[in-house]
Amino acid sequence: MTAIEEQSAQLKNTKLDLKIFLDGLLAEERINKSDYDRAMKDRNAADHRAKHILHYLADIDLIDQQNSGRTLDIENLTMALSNQCGQDYFRIDPLKIDVAQVTQVMDFKFSQRHEILAVEDKPDEIVVSSAEPYLDSWESVLEHTSGKKIKRVVSNPLDIKRMASEFYSVSKSIQGATAGISQLKGIGNLEQMLELGNIKEPEANDQHIVNVVDWLLQYAFEQRASDIHIEPRREQGNMRFRIDGVLYTVYSLPMTAMNAVTSRLKILGRMNVAEKRKPQDGRIKTKSPNGNEVELRLSTLPTAFGEKLVMRIFDPEVLLKPFEELGLINEDLTRWQEIIRNNYGIVIITGPTGSGKTTTLYSTLKTLATEEVNVCTIEDPIEMVEETFNQMQVQENIDLNFADGVKALLRQDPDIIMIGEVRDLPTAEMAIQASLTGHLVFTTLHTNDAPSAITRLLELGVPPYLIKATVIGIVAQRLVRTLCPSCKKPHEIPADAWETLTKPWKVKLPKNAYHAEGCLDCRETGFKGRQGIYEVMPFTETLHSFADNKGDLTSLRKQAYKEGMLSLRLSGAQKVAAGHTTVNEVLRVTPETAK
Repeated sequence: MTAIEEQSAQLKNTKLDLKIFLDGLLAEERINKSDYDRAMKDRNAADHRAKHILHYLADIDLIDQQNSGRTLDIENLTMALSNQCGQDYFRIDPLKIDVAQVTQVMDFKFSQRHEILAVEDKPDEIVVSSAEPYLDSWESVLEHTSGKKIKRVVSNPLDIKRMASEFYSVSKSIQGATAGISQLKGIGNLEQMLELGNIKEPEANDQHIVNVVDWLLQYAFEQRASDIHIEPRREQGNMRFRIDGVLYTVYSLPMTAMNAVTSRLKILGRMNVAEKRKPQDGRIKTKSPNGNEVELRLSTLPTAFGEKLVMRIFDPEVLLKPFEELGLINEDLTRWQEIIRNNYGIVIITGPTGSGKTTTLYSTLKTLATEEVNVCTIEDPIEMVEETFNQMQVQENIDLNFADGVKALLRQDPDIIMIGEVRDLPTAEMAIQASLTGHLVFTTLHTNDAPSAITRLLELGVPPYLIKATVIGIVAQRLVRTLCPSCKKPHEIPADAWETLTKPWKVKLPKNAYHAEGCLDCRETGFKGRQGIYEVMPFTETLHSFADNKGDLTSLRKQAYKEGMLSLRLSGAQKVAAGHTTVNEVLRVTPETAK
């Protein structure tokens, strides 16, 4: 029997003892004798007595002797306890737990009484988190009722308490909403199962549904989600979050409850709840748990199994970030600042959906929107409501399109105009007219790179001489995931990978780059957050001659490179060399560079 097994046997069915735990930390040289004595002395203070031992120790800031200048937080203390008792450490990540399944393992009262939480329900085993590794009176009960083996893991006591409350609360709300309701199979636009009798579905304003929606929104804010997907399926609907560009399933719930959740969100977004056949748009303004105002843009789509709803989350704090934090650095930042200093002309931002164009546009307009200028926008739809702009939304149902909107804005004495997107020749012509009459115009296009924007304007039918007279700069952009600061480490880039990224240019291999293997902070992905990579092309006089016809795109691109424009991949290579991202991440989101 090992020393750990011997200690566990001696402490069987006892609560965690402060002295024994501190003795272990001292023996492992995680704390010094001074902190040991302080922890023993302060434990009986009134404000500490009711706390779990790990919570108490985290609050008194013990110096971590193995990590200079750092204190032992509750996660480090939980890992130390895991080592002492010989049970695996488990970080409770709600996005990796099937909440609907684990809440069926035991009821909330049992979970609360024993301060435990089921985190995984396998065919022959249940994984249960606890912060009291020696208490085991509940094990035999759970083994008997489930008929499965119990695997114990050690988790942060604050996470156990909080997640148990949240998991069971949302589970109870969904059960309450669907109680007594026949499960309707094949609900949708293409399939209908005839059910006889009185079928009652939960209503959008049912308190249970209200609770589920409130939990969903708060949970999304906490998890840094950029989008929430409500997806109907044949029998079970899915709730998914997009975090750093990747979708995670959060919860699966019966379609009856899913329909009510969708209706509740449509009510909040001031949409027509009765209309389920046509796509609709709406918006919600609310506050995150930390008190910041958040805008949500809603969009519904009729699908085979019902209405799919997507909510895009816009954080107003993004508008306060400097260009450097968005990813514009070095020469690209200098060129961009020179472009937006112009008093008139057209500035185009290009890239696919989800590449960060809106963020760059709004941040730029926020920078330029001083008291001395009038900033007007025409958008479809308005992405974020900003009080320093005058914003108008396209409404096709009353024949208010982009071209008509710009025509109206020109009578509003604007200095700067933002056109959400140039989709057709009339809109392009109005943008050109606005710039020729002394206005600075910002707009977007969907092209692979900056030079291709000129080709797109020519394809729309804009004469070359008007392009030369009005366009002053084009920016193409993409978003790359940034390496997690908690687990990134120096890493040597393979020469062939670097050559693939930087070809056809010969760029020196950086001495230091980084990669991240994954940790608890980044959910083992190695990435946390995203940053832009940019291709900034000032449309100079020397480039004008290449805009006479779209066949000159290759020559235009070559000349732009000669004048210092960095391709998207070279811009990404700068981020790799600076330790912000990886070669594979840049290759994933950027088109191959043509020289």
